Amino acid sequence: MINSGPNVTAVILGGGRGTRLDPLTRYRSKPAVPLAGKYRLVDVAISNCINSGIRKIYVLTQFNSASLNRHISKTYRFDEFSGGFVEILAAEQTVETERWFQGTADAVRRQLRHIKDNEVTHFLILSGDALYRQNFQDMIADHLAADADISISCKMVGEREAPQLGILGIDEHRRIRWFREKPVPEELPKLKMPPEAAKQAGLNSLETPFLASMGTYIFKCEVLEEVLRENPSHDFGKQIIPWSLDRYKVVAHLFHGYWEDIGTVRSFYQANLDLLKDLPPFDFYDPNFPIFSHARLLPCSRIVDSQLERALVAEGCFIEKALIRNSVIGIRSCIREGTVIENSIVMGADLIEQNPPPGQIPLGIGPNCLIQNAIIDKNVRIGANCQIVNATGVQQANGEHACIRDGVIVVLKNAVIPPNTVI
Repeated sequence: MINSGPNVTAVILGGGRGTRLDPLTRYRSKPAVPLAGKYRLVDVAISNCINSGIRKIYVLTQFNSASLNRHISKTYRFDEFSGGFVEILAAEQTVETERWFQGTADAVRRQLRHIKDNEVTHFLILSGDALYRQNFQDMIADHLAADADISISCKMVGEREAPQLGILGIDEHRRIRWFREKPVPEELPKLKMPPEAAKQAGLNSLETPFLASMGTYIFKCEVLEEVLRENPSHDFGKQIIPWSLDRYKVVAHLFHGYWEDIGTVRSFYQANLDLLKDLPPFDFYDPNFPIFSHARLLPCSRIVDSQLERALVAEGCFIEKALIRNSVIGIRSCIREGTVIENSIVMGADLIEQNPPPGQIPLGIGPNCLIQNAIIDKNVRIGANCQIVNATGVQQANGEHACIRDGVIVVLKNAVIPPNTVI
């Protein structure tokens, strides 16, 4: 059967060093950060593509990409007849340059020879570090109906989020007229969307008066090639998009659902805990639009004489005589008797440890520990009677085995915390 519709190739940007999400990105790329107990951030972007009928997906990686590469290669395997794939393209040295990717646009420009084929008509470019559920076919339909050269998926945000995002203005036809990438707080009053313009666009601008880019773009194939050829700049948001406004028809696609940019430790922490609400803003349980991940074939979690109050518990866990409140417990977590965990994220482990080496603290969380308002990264060994509570309310701190970011304690991946430690 011949498909007369657009042929869309998706490009997921693996991101740079992810310094704002440090220390979670110290040993992995941003899209590889574990999410909701059993997923990784990149699963969201890939699942949105698959559920939208987009099966040609490239993931561009650079920093700390080993775990991301391993996860994708184990998880996303299409049958031979669909023509679909999820392919990883890492930064590479060529005869033209030996540099790393210098930004989002530079990454796409340097990989264009690999991602372009004779059939592709449009490129969908998106980040791999946001939590949302979006049917990209709606955005594609808007793009075609407007006969746009470039479309940007946008949503209304409040004053707290605006300085971390690209803020834009549109006319009555949704054409983007100006764009400010990560404006300073002093700029915000003049960047608010006028109430009348918001009303015409069907938007509520009272509590969320700023129209923000979600970092998701649709380009006509020839337009993307032309833009990247004529403008040598490195970044889409800071340089390419503002430059394009007077040269191409750039249109906003208005998105009304939940979307959270996982840009900082605090936003990551809050996005996970929001999943525990009675009516979570994002629901992993939608059977018509599932979020896919690696099928690990782990046994059911074993929970003995424990009290769980509002918790997500992944597969392969062992929890004995513990109290867990308002927390996310990741795969293969081991939590021992007398331990209390509140308002925390435990990422779990990469293996189930049958017999720990003699004299070594076992994998997981030891007995009689108290953990509050914390993120426990993977493969951590915490001894008995530890308190990870940030009792003095420190906002920022760095340590050998743990850090504090915006008041949230983060115990580093593979850390060993001796018994009776207080953080």
